[in-house]
Amino acid sequence: MVQFTEAPIFDADQHMYETPEALTKFLPERYAHAVQFVQIGKRTRIAINNRITDFIPNPTFERVAAPGAHEKFFAGENTEGLTLREMQGPAIEAPAATRNPEDRVKELDRQGVTEALVYPTLASLVEHSAADDPELTMAIIHALNEWMAEHWTYAYENRVFTTPVINCAEVAGAQRELDYILSRGARAALIKPAPVKGVNGWRSPALPEFDPFWRDVEAAGLPIVLHASQPPLDEYVNKWEPPSTQNFMAMSAFRWLVLGHREIADMLGSLICHGTLTRFPKLRIASVESGSSWIHPLFHDLADLQKKMPQNFPEDPLEVFRRNIWVSPFWEGVVADVVETVGWDRVLFGSDYPHPEGLPEPKGFWRYAEGMDVRRTYDFMGDNARRFMGLPIANPDPAAAQPPALAGA
Repeated sequence: MVQFTEAPIFDADQHMYETPEALTKFLPERYAHAVQFVQIGKRTRIAINNRITDFIPNPTFERVAAPGAHEKFFAGENTEGLTLREMQGPAIEAPAATRNPEDRVKELDRQGVTEALVYPTLASLVEHSAADDPELTMAIIHALNEWMAEHWTYAYENRVFTTPVINCAEVAGAQRELDYILSRGARAALIKPAPVKGVNGWRSPALPEFDPFWRDVEAAGLPIVLHASQPPLDEYVNKWEPPSTQNFMAMSAFRWLVLGHREIADMLGSLICHGTLTRFPKLRIASVESGSSWIHPLFHDLADLQKKMPQNFPEDPLEVFRRNIWVSPFWEGVVADVVETVGWDRVLFGSDYPHPEGLPEPKGFWRYAEGMDVRRTYDFMGDNARRFMGLPIANPDPAAAQPPALAGA
């Protein structure tokens, strides 16, 4: 079968490279010294509450790895045994498209992409590094959201959908942030797939105490993206292996193995087991940049638990997953992992542009495509993301307006 490649692309996984003022411009004066960009030798690092993090090697993004520089590593083609740093080659100046929406639209046109969800990059370390101070965490996140609203807007030309962040450490605070981003036109929001630390200690944001927030999200019809972030399992891994660095490009093989993508399985499992998705069945949740290899084990475990303790599941947990959750597998991953468990209408394409672990070009995905017919190509490359976002689909076939199972896809 010749692969159809003309479906309009909605890339569900793109990123921006923020400027340093993204975290500081709108930060209240009382927190002015809590976020610092500090010089360590020749390198710049972020210090939050006087603790330096090296999770992102160059948080100013003045010089970055080229888009897709690590493609061979993630495609399993690192035959020379190169480290990620060796593989990426010389750093380049951050492309203009990573810095502002006007140039991003030009880049989307060049890439042949019609729409994209664009996530902040620095947010991946903020909530982890500031977790012990919930008030500071919420202040930094709000400052970032305010900067994004000013610099990018949240729906530039209805093509570039940037995702403000909601931190759930404190229920009323999450509700206030939700109100703010909705007032500025947010079309989707980003939540870290991890427990949060609030005044009552660590807990899942899917516990009933967070229901007022989720009720507001459902009422607003706002899609929520759970995007991979700095993993919350460092303390656990450090019990097995002495910590040397948080820099993802220098992690050991054991750390890669253990961290895996446990956090997304636990977060989605919590949303199901703690009943959030049953109490609020209209929520739309997407897992992005966490792969798909965790889906089969999670489905197996949920099905097994339902047999052992049916009283804990007022609904079939697998059907809850299929009703509420979309998944974007890694570009180098297996689309079939999602299709076999969740279905064709719940799988999203994401390139991770412009990160080095992403694709140099979104259309480079065709190298890894598994052979999709026209309907499924429309769905995977864009229409499923449009359904998730509540936008009109691109497929002109009238049958595409029906769920894939009804359309015979």
